[in-house]
Amino acid sequence: MSADPLPWVLLRGLTREAGHWGALPTLLSERLPGVRVLTIDLPGAGARHALQSPLSIRTAMEDCRAQLHALGVTRCHLLAMSLGAMVAVEWAHRHPEEIGSAVLVNTSLRPFSAFHQRLRPRHYAALLGVLWPWRNAHSREATVLRLTSRLHDARASRALIDDWVALRARHPVSTVNALRQLVAAARYRAPAQPPAVPLKVLVGAGDALVNPLCSHRLAGRWRLPIAVHPSAGHDLALDDPQWVVAQAAPR
Repeated sequence: MSADPLPWVLLRGLTREAGHWGALPTLLSERLPGVRVLTIDLPGAGARHALQSPLSIRTAMEDCRAQLHALGVTRCHLLAMSLGAMVAVEWAHRHPEEIGSAVLVNTSLRPFSAFHQRLRPRHYAALLGVLWPWRNAHSREATVLRLTSRLHDARASRALIDDWVALRARHPVSTVNALRQLVAAARYRAPAQPPAVPLKVLVGAGDALVNPLCSHRLAGRWRLPIAVHPSAGHDLALDDPQWVVAQAAPR
């Protein structure tokens, strides 16, 4: 009797949560019938927003491991974006026996890329506005959409922004937790050698938040396969979820 197929676990990035995956989990389930698809939140975000965000990627990773173990999952595939992909790299590095494979979406890792490439300086002011707790929630989410998407216009995406505002109201990420996540990302240093796990890199050529060169340098340094979307932005799962699913789980 063959073993059950490994579940897929999805990890989002800075201040985002399971609800921000949109259609992607359903599309992945349809592509992989019978395979369990799980979306878990980093500590300090989503359903875990009341927790303090750790100042290290390793601590965030161990929290995610504990969530999965509580669900009876001890081995899985990972699909992870941005900050979540740093957690995935650390997971594969520390516990390779638990990871069947990992897909890293629009991420950046020290020491392979400089800080100004990992988060483009021209967006610092806009990001501070997003973190400002007294700013209108709709305005903050519209700014997030502008920074992370190249295929969605804010005026045409009013319903999407309304959904994000509702998520923010339900699971508010504190400014302190957002800053702690930024610190953890800035401090994280990837291992010199790639983890002993099959890895693949996905990158949107239109990413205005993180320089796409970061993904290319990671793939080049670790000799990983890379797939480039010609126009999508930082939130590749939003801009083209069908493409992400096809690249992550090819038939």
